[in-house]
Order: sequence, then structure tokens, then C-alpha cells
Amino acid sequence: MEGNLGGGVNNQIEIETPNNITIKGILGLLMANTEATDIKKVISLGMGDPTLYSCFHSPDVAHDAVIESLTSQKFNGYSPTVGLPQTRKAIADYLSRELPEKLCADDVYITAGCTQAIELALSILARPGANILLPRPGFPIYALCAAFRNIEVRYFDLIPGKGWEVDLNAVEALADHNTIGIVVINPGNPCGNVYSYQHLQEIAETAKKLRTIVIADEVYGHLAFGANPFVPMGIFGDIAPVLTLGSLSKRWLVPGWRLGWLVTNDPNGTFKNPKFIERIKKYCDICGGPATFIQAAVPRIIQQTEDVFFRKTINLLKWTAEICCEKIKEIPCISCPYKPEGSMAVMVKLHLPLMVDISDDIDFCFKLAKEESVILLPGLAVGLKNWIRITFAADPVSLEEALGRLKSFCQRHSYQQNDHH
Repeated sequence: MEGNLGGGVNNQIEIETPNNITIKGILGLLMANTEATDIKKVISLGMGDPTLYSCFHSPDVAHDAVIESLTSQKFNGYSPTVGLPQTRKAIADYLSRELPEKLCADDVYITAGCTQAIELALSILARPGANILLPRPGFPIYALCAAFRNIEVRYFDLIPGKGWEVDLNAVEALADHNTIGIVVINPGNPCGNVYSYQHLQEIAETAKKLRTIVIADEVYGHLAFGANPFVPMGIFGDIAPVLTLGSLSKRWLVPGWRLGWLVTNDPNGTFKNPKFIERIKKYCDICGGPATFIQAAVPRIIQQTEDVFFRKTINLLKWTAEICCEKIKEIPCISCPYKPEGSMAVMVKLHLPLMVDISDDIDFCFKLAKEESVILLPGLAVGLKNWIRITFAADPVSLEEALGRLKSFCQRHSYQQNDHH
């Protein structure tokens, strides 16, 4: 898509917009295609925002902490662009609980959500001729940021039959001396996988062998409810340098507060190069982080949120993931090769040869939205054509209703059903 800025013949500037699909973009189009009625309200299982459902609510202490910091009138001014010192320290302490080497406040940079942490990571690593290795399926903001920074994207596959593990042979084949990093999303979005300690160690060893770093997206950190506990990638920072990206958004159920972080996990000091630190700080000067009063609330939020709150969220996600997988088993033409063990989403395979008048995943989702007022994300948006992503972070009643409608839709569009007429 190209356009021109400027009126005169001599000052026309060619503008190129990356043609990447974005999740919000495609969900907006799908929403416009729905037909809500009094009988059928629109149910969206497309977006990883659990706050759309009343059963997922943030802890009272988080609200109290924000109100306290706002009404104190002490946090109406600018914060340092890298973040308030007390906020950086609170996050360093929080993440250090599970790390062999303790982090300090200077290892933490506060960002406007994890999305800005992604932008910060790619911007500071970018250089002429650079490439980055991204998982497929994955989170599309990485490729979009890379396009804006002229970083070449190279995709490695995640293997559905092995719990969506990284294909490390593919990683080795793709990497070269211009590879600036390997992105690992754990717990996984869009797949709901949680990697074992051993697999994460193998990823770190591979990064070391390739003389590159790991960008560890842990926005869903601790949201694990299966066999594997959540293991932070920073544990392996002594094998290969790790940039950890995270936020309050998912674990504390406050995605709209835009409080994220980029952290350097690097006991060997690769990121301690003064030029690299200067580069991060200067990029933070451009971006500006979250609102100062939200930052000021973070120490209290982290210190005073009780375990019972986290357990409740985990139990609810485990329950809704279970509902999702059990219902999918009853639906013709789709299957779920891997039961989610973390995060808030699962990838479901479409079996198009079994379906009438459905050409691909985009067609499936648009027809589903129109006929059943249910929004699901086409797999193409996360790099996997003819799959769909279902977000199960919904209240059980809405989830069952949406999956019931999905079943009706699939029955109507299946060859088997149509053969009986």
C-alpha cells in the first residue's frame, strides 16, 4: 500500500506501509461483519483481554494502590524515562525471586505495556542487514516492528506434535552472523504451551552456539496450569544473554494500565556495555513510559497481591481450557492437537476437505461471525494458515455458548451433514 505526503510535485514522499496483518485490525473487520440480535449477543473469543468478562477481575489492592498514588498528588510530574527507581527495584525484586543471580533496578526498563517492550528490544538491536528469528505461529507485533525497523524476519516452526516446542534444527539453519536474536514466547501465545526447563536450556545452548541472544516474551509468565511449571528464561542468562519482556497485564488482569518492562538477564555482562545502555536510555527518551502514578503503584501491587488471587485466576483458566478442549472434541471438521497448559489461548486445526463452501481460515471466521455472532482469530494472523486461535479467558457460560454456536456452524458446513439432506 503506497501513498503520498505533501502537495507539490517536487516534495512528494513515497510512503510504504508494512502489509502485516494485525490482530486488532482483523478483529475489527470481523466485528463489523457480525449481526447482533436480541437473541444472539456477539461473543468474542478473539482477543487476549480477560477483563471483557466479569469473572476475571484485578485484585482490590491494585486499585487501592493506584488510587493512593494518584490522590497523593506526588506523581503528577514526569518520571525518569527509564522508569521510577522504586518501580524498577520492585520489578527487579519480583523477577529475582526465581533467578540464581539477583537483578538490580538498573537492569529494568519500564515500558508502556509489553508491546512497547517489544518495540524497544527490536529498535535497540536493529542494525543494517540484521535479521531476527521468530516463532511460527507467534505474536504478529514482532514482525510488524521488524518491518518498521528494516529487520529481516526469518521464521522457525513450532511443532504441534511436541507441545509446540521450538524446531531447534530449523533455528540453526536460519541463523547467521547478522541474526540479532531468537524470540521465545513462554507461556505460549497463541498455542497455550509451557516449555520444560530442559527445552528452555536447549534453546539457550542453541543461542550460545549461534552467538546470539534470546528475547524471552514472558507476558503470560506464571499463568501455567499443566504438567510443566513456568520457568523464566532468565535462569539461563549465564549460558546466553536474555532480554526478558513482561508486564502486569495478564497476571494481574490489567492490560489497559500499560505497565510493562524490558529486563537484561545477563550475569556475564554482555548488555553492560556502556554504549548499549546509552542506546536503551536514549530510546526510552523517545518513547516515554507509562503514566507516573501507575508506575508509583507498582511496588505496593507486587508486594501486597496475595497468592489466593493468582490461584483463583489459574484455576479459572484451567477450567475454561478444559471446557474448550472437551467441546472441541464434539465439533466436526476441527481438532485440537495440543491441550493448552498455560496462557489464555489455544490453536485449533481446520480440516477444510471436510467442509462445504469454506475456502480458508479467513473465510471460516468471517462466515462464523456473520452467521453465529462469534469472533475467533484466523490462524493467518499468527502465521498459521487454516488454523484458528480461540481465547479461552472467558466466563464459562459465554464460552460454552460460543462453542455451542461454533458446533452448529461446523455441522451446517460439514460434508457429512450436507450428505444427509
